[in-house]
Amino acid sequence: MSETSPILSLPYIQPSQAQKHVTHNEALRGLDAIVQLAVISADLTAPPATPSEGDRYIVATGATAGWSGQDNAVAVWADSAWTFHAPLTGWRADVQGSGTQVRFDGSTWATPGLAPLQNVAHVGVNTTADDTNRLSVSAPATLLNNDGGGHQLKLNKNGQTDTASLLFQTGFSGRAEMGTAGNDDFAVKVSANGTLFNTALVADASDGAVRFPQGKCYFDEVFIADDAAYGFDIPFSDPARIMMWLSLDLAGQFYLFSITGALTGASNLAAMFTSPAGSLNFLTGPLDGTTGSDDAISISIDTTGVAPRMYLENRLGSDRMFTMSTLGK
Repeated sequence: MSETSPILSLPYIQPSQAQKHVTHNEALRGLDAIVQLAVISADLTAPPATPSEGDRYIVATGATAGWSGQDNAVAVWADSAWTFHAPLTGWRADVQGSGTQVRFDGSTWATPGLAPLQNVAHVGVNTTADDTNRLSVSAPATLLNNDGGGHQLKLNKNGQTDTASLLFQTGFSGRAEMGTAGNDDFAVKVSANGTLFNTALVADASDGAVRFPQGKCYFDEVFIADDAAYGFDIPFSDPARIMMWLSLDLAGQFYLFSITGALTGASNLAAMFTSPAGSLNFLTGPLDGTTGSDDAISISIDTTGVAPRMYLENRLGSDRMFTMSTLGK
């Protein structure tokens, strides 16, 4: 039979042993030193000048003086002397001076890394998370850093009619929101009271066209073949208060005209200047590429459908690229 235990090397009481209490007390002293291990410090390389009975330390690497040769050992001050306990791999200790925990990995004591957090119901950083705000952070700033390259922040919604957005608040009342809310168009909205939101900008998901619903600016660039027409839903209010600029990929050909009043047709359109003169016509109703005059451009407003539409017709005798932009409402 061995004289010591296989793990902690605690002495066994032997058969017919005299002074059994000495062996028993030595084993208890060892347990008292290392069970529920909490040390005052793990940074000292030399013993403190005035230790108290029962003080425990982890001896730091490079030990000197009374701790020389005891690197990483647990030093215990008992009966006016230091005793040392060699740690085994996996031992853990609470360091009272720093409030941290350390683990012995077989060669050194180190702060153990955190296990990966997976499927955690709530995470609150300096605050309390809840079932709606499952990740909550209360701090002056939040940093999402790169890992050697770029960095993306992703907001993924379940379906097109759901919302993926950033909401900016004052006193937990919404003041601005940007994202895809209720559809896949990107919108920027603002509010003065957190209840009524006005849409300041919308970028159409299908073609990237940008609209300004409250004071609209519209831009479109379209290729129109000769004797063909392009129609689109009118991207401004009715009644209209719009100034439109139209230019072509043809030197010296550009137009500026207004669109005002309740939308009905040609009567809403008025030219400010045309270049060349006489090459722009205003009509009413849909255009099909052969409706207007030859060697000219025709623009019309059609109100016969569900939504008012504008048509642009090319009868210049060649395929052309048209650029349209508006200012107004």
